Amino acid sequence: MISDGPVAAPVAEPALGLYLHVPFCDAICNYCNFNRGLLDADLKVRYLAALEREIARASESTPVDTIFFGGGTPSVLTPTEVTTLVAACREAFDLRPDAEITLEMNPEGASFERMHGYRAAGVNRLSLGVQSFRDEELRRLGRLHSAARAVEAFETARAAGFDDVSLDLMVWLPEQTVAGWMESVEQLIALGPDHASLYLLELYPNAPLKEEMARGGWEQAADEAAAEMYLGGLARLDEAGYRQYEISNVARAEHRSRHNLKYWSGGEWLGFGCGAHSTRGRRRWQNVSEIGDYAALMEAGEAPIGPSRNLSDDERLADTMFLGLRLVDGVDLDLVAARFGHDPWARWGGELEPFVSSGLLVREHGRLRLTREGMLLANEVMQVFV
Repeated sequence: MISDGPVAAPVAEPALGLYLHVPFCDAICNYCNFNRGLLDADLKVRYLAALEREIARASESTPVDTIFFGGGTPSVLTPTEVTTLVAACREAFDLRPDAEITLEMNPEGASFERMHGYRAAGVNRLSLGVQSFRDEELRRLGRLHSAARAVEAFETARAAGFDDVSLDLMVWLPEQTVAGWMESVEQLIALGPDHASLYLLELYPNAPLKEEMARGGWEQAADEAAAEMYLGGLARLDEAGYRQYEISNVARAEHRSRHNLKYWSGGEWLGFGCGAHSTRGRRRWQNVSEIGDYAALMEAGEAPIGPSRNLSDDERLADTMFLGLRLVDGVDLDLVAARFGHDPWARWGGELEPFVSSGLLVREHGRLRLTREGMLLANEVMQVFV
């Protein structure tokens, strides 16, 4: 039999990401607004059993190529507990052999035995919440570790076999100066992580840190200095061989966060645990937020789903633009138009053109992207799509 032509290769099924929320912390940071609570050993046992049940209930044959343990503080879990949860994911889904499995960890709990146990459990990417390499800044944030302990934690991670380590730093801390910020950046570069996240401190309403700032007379630097911190830090990381790929994230080659890229590039993921979010197609939903409520629902054999909705085509289009512009590469306007049947520039170009004219946005070769200066005013630009 003679073939009429080449046979098209089968299209690979898009892989899911899995997010596992661990809502327990040894201490509550005074700036944190995530869904979390102080560690309760008995409640943790109930919660982990519920988490396993929820994962099992979601069983399907879809391939999975990322698992992300977030929190809270996932490193309150023992290596045995992490092993059990990874095994539950493998049992319920088609977990790819090269899946990226990330666990967030605080430096104060970073022993060699614990890290080695996580590595043996299948975790191959570690994210360390350093926040600063200056002790006075860490004290103001209520962190439990010192700068020296953060350095030790990173070195221990390498010794335990982790060749994909990310470090978090925070910009615009109370009393932080440009020079102090750059000291932290230089210390990060000296350590040589594979990935780094630079987060701007956002003070939510009623944050305890606000009260402490008022009592201590602490202030955040002027906006101009905050901009200098952000741009100066990224420029120095450029020089050191890191490449920015998203507003707050840089990485060495082949070390971008595959899981987080799903959030920004239209991927799909399932979230497990209290308050976890999920996205499949046009449907989005969130689990109930309270730890005890979540555990009780799972124990009763009921779905722990809270708010749920189906996005309209207009909402999906706006989300694609909103999230895609967080990436350094921006969005491909032609691909977006082909996917949704609407030309995004025809729709929003009139509102976006002033940002192009002022140098905050670049429109070229069919793509739209923020400049680095534009990233400082990303919220203002993104309001166009809200």
